[in-house]
Amino acid sequence: MTPLRQRMLEDMQLRGLSPHTQRRYVSAVRQLAAHYMRSPDQLSENELREYFLYLANVKGNAHSTSTVVICAIKFLYEKTLKREWPTLQLVRAPKEHKLPVVLSHDEVQRILSCLRRQHYQVCLSTIYGCGLRISDGVNLQVGDIDDERMQIHVRESKGLRERYVPLPRRTLELLRIYWVTHRNPVWLFPSRRWGSTPTKATQPMGVKGVSEAFQAARKASGVSKPATVHSLRHAYATHLLEAGVSLRRIQLYLGHRSLSTTALYTHLMDHSQEGVTNPVDQVLEKLSWSS
Repeated sequence: MTPLRQRMLEDMQLRGLSPHTQRRYVSAVRQLAAHYMRSPDQLSENELREYFLYLANVKGNAHSTSTVVICAIKFLYEKTLKREWPTLQLVRAPKEHKLPVVLSHDEVQRILSCLRRQHYQVCLSTIYGCGLRISDGVNLQVGDIDDERMQIHVRESKGLRERYVPLPRRTLELLRIYWVTHRNPVWLFPSRRWGSTPTKATQPMGVKGVSEAFQAARKASGVSKPATVHSLRHAYATHLLEAGVSLRRIQLYLGHRSLSTTALYTHLMDHSQEGVTNPVDQVLEKLSWSS
């Protein structure tokens, strides 16, 4: 490990960034070094400016990826290298105004029913049933399940915001049935890499396998929407809102810092059964359409 990377890791630890964020920041800085084939501390401000333009105009990263890359590079230069360059104040990730993909009840059921391997089906069912991020789901531990209060303790989630979420009874039943198949003392979803025994696994299964299993099931189910595992979390929030659960309570379940973030789901609700379009239909029906 280079002295620069070690110093950046220490700075991130002092800043209180989560291990997941630290890994993503290090990866982003490594890509910068690979692009120029030089250590980042040897780059000029103009070279950094050109790299940001390359990311914006050529690489075409998604909004979330662009945000991580920019934050990582700014952290390195502003916090670790103490560079006060105007470019660092100028650069921003492009704003994204697209609504996320939301799955209906039927589509969620169809996708989950097409999962052929039990560990993937139970994991993804838990992710939907508790509104978890994929990293939260695979990292669940046996001790996180409170079957008396019917809650799951979500630890070290995004932004290090721990929270409790309701545990559906059916989800608890699935977790119990699945745990008996491996009996790992720590992980609910232990690693199943070749040559490893789930019972003795010291790591949880990876997010890549879960994501690939979801995509395979989505295609097999006939759902054409460009959904990802994270779409299950969006579906969870939207379905709760449609069922009458308050926005504030959903905010707590999702672990959102701001209520405005959770308010996004009001745009994803199915209003077809609420009579929203009926008054409009009544007006349009009275119009005489010219041929």
